[in-house]
Amino acid sequence: MAALRAGLLGVGMMGRHHARVLRELDGVELVAIADPGGDPHGVAGELEVLPDIDALIAAGIDMAVVAVPTRFHEAAALKLAAAGVHTLVEKPIADSVEAGQKMVDAFASAGLVGAVGHIERFNPALQQLRRRLEAGDLGNVFQITTRRQGPFPSRIADVGVGKDLASHDIDLTAWVAQSEYVNVFGQTTFKSGREYEDMVVITGRLASGVIVNHLVNWLSPMKERVTVVTGEKGAFVADTATGDLTFFANGTIPLEWESVSSFRGVSEGDVTRYSFAKREPLRVEHEAFRDAVLGLPSDVVTMEQGLRTLVVVEAALESARTGASRTP
Repeated sequence: MAALRAGLLGVGMMGRHHARVLRELDGVELVAIADPGGDPHGVAGELEVLPDIDALIAAGIDMAVVAVPTRFHEAAALKLAAAGVHTLVEKPIADSVEAGQKMVDAFASAGLVGAVGHIERFNPALQQLRRRLEAGDLGNVFQITTRRQGPFPSRIADVGVGKDLASHDIDLTAWVAQSEYVNVFGQTTFKSGREYEDMVVITGRLASGVIVNHLVNWLSPMKERVTVVTGEKGAFVADTATGDLTFFANGTIPLEWESVSSFRGVSEGDVTRYSFAKREPLRVEHEAFRDAVLGLPSDVVTMEQGLRTLVVVEAALESARTGASRTP
């Protein structure tokens, strides 16, 4: 069977990695690259850097990856849908729920695969975590907390930290817990002189009753990517920067210091750091997209799912503006 002809729109900080993976992906041939800003990282190789999406479509592609700033997602995706091209757009799906809904509708009506690059679902630590939760290794889940902190990325200019980064945590939390958000409350700060928030704290609850908390910012000199899931048998800690998963078990041996044991409600037990294969998340994401295009079973993140994540983010940001909790 002939390889799928792939096109890439945008070869900036993220697009350069898409170019590399597309070139290495079985069953896919990267045949066209377009970026009006040229090729700052020198990834085009022998391919001509086309000026726009129209030229990309004219190259005769079966599938495309859109890795341009968020505000351009809608226009690019709608042109690709009209041209009959299966498309993966980087997260978030769009800069507004209205734009995201148009994208969902366009790909659904055309019978095409529309996907969103919520790459954390393909992180080996989170995939292991979800499997272990499904197996009952934690028992009942009580709480999921995430911390995603780091320095300000000057390349992000069209959305705030909520849509750019908190969308990761909202998507991965609902996916790991297999439960949707029913309530969110957000708080934001604006410290870097931009019109968009650079710190957001989101608390909420899932339909399953699990309470959640997300701390996300562009104001920290340290980079942190941590997800903690606490339940009746202990706590899982997933570090998605390293792909590590650690389990802190509730102990079965009573503490000698009785007052501390009573205060904690649980005792400290064994700590286990799991060993497992750690494949590159972007490669696994591309494999899922390829398989979806081929009509094979796939864990690709659909545009419908990406839109749901954006709805929750916008509800949290609206909560921050009004001071009241919101139901997404």
